Amino acid sequence: MERNNLVKMGGTPVTLVGKPIKEGDAAPDFTVLTPEMKTVSLRDFKGKIVLISAAPSIDTPVCDLQATRFNQEAAQLPDDVQILNITVDLPFALSRYCAAKGIDKILTLSDHRELSFGNAYGVVVKEFRLLARSLFLIDRSGIVRYVELVPDIKNHPNYENALTEIKKIL
Repeated sequence: MERNNLVKMGGTPVTLVGKPIKEGDAAPDFTVLTPEMKTVSLRDFKGKIVLISAAPSIDTPVCDLQATRFNQEAAQLPDDVQILNITVDLPFALSRYCAAKGIDKILTLSDHRELSFGNAYGVVVKEFRLLARSLFLIDRSGIVRYVELVPDIKNHPNYENALTEIKKIL
């Protein structure tokens, strides 16, 4: 499924591929890789509140700040809240990034192999094989409670809205 004119990259419209997810949907499972090359799926976090923070590449300024901000925020959240930072970067790059930046409260994950997450959540940018900047909050029962698809990939998500929504379901 392709969708046009929902997201831009630096003002230029891009095409999103995959099934769109909306609030109230059951969160689809997906498979991604850890920096250590281990397979992880959404079901591994069953019973937790999960915030998925998707971004194009950890090696860009906005993506870096997004991961850093959520890593700082995660330190203030209870243990039953897990933040997943998903990009299409190689696991090796994620490992290097986490070590260099001290990222230790969120999980950085790679969707490069199958685009399993990107296709399941409708955020694959067809023109660049990247993920659109987006947030998905999933409650303990696996229901999507908050969705943000950032209108221009080069902009930040609304951190405050996502954190407020987490606090609502704690």
